Amino acid sequence: MDDVADFIRALVTVYTIVIIAYILSQMFFSFGGRIPYSRTSNAVLGFLRDVCEPYLSVFRRFIPPIGPLDLSPMVAIIVLQVVGNVVASAIESS
Repeated sequence: MDDVADFIRALVTVYTIVIIAYILSQMFFSFGGRIPYSRTSNAVLGFLRDVCEPYLSVFRRFIPPIGPLDLSPMVAIIVLQVVGNVVASAIESS
């Protein structure tokens, strides 16, 4: 059971890193850092968008942006960490 709990913790950590990478890439590309017609940057952005947007869209429905700041990714990461730790602890204790 400890291996399953460790796997869940690792999965939560990797998904958190992917969300942070998505946020940073969105910020970088919004400031004009994108190379035009680059397949690599389009592939990276497409992958990150496809992986992160379904989860983040749940929080964006309830938390509107405050001016240029979008606080929904921070709330999404906090919820992901809390739920991941609760599930992993529940698996370890059983």
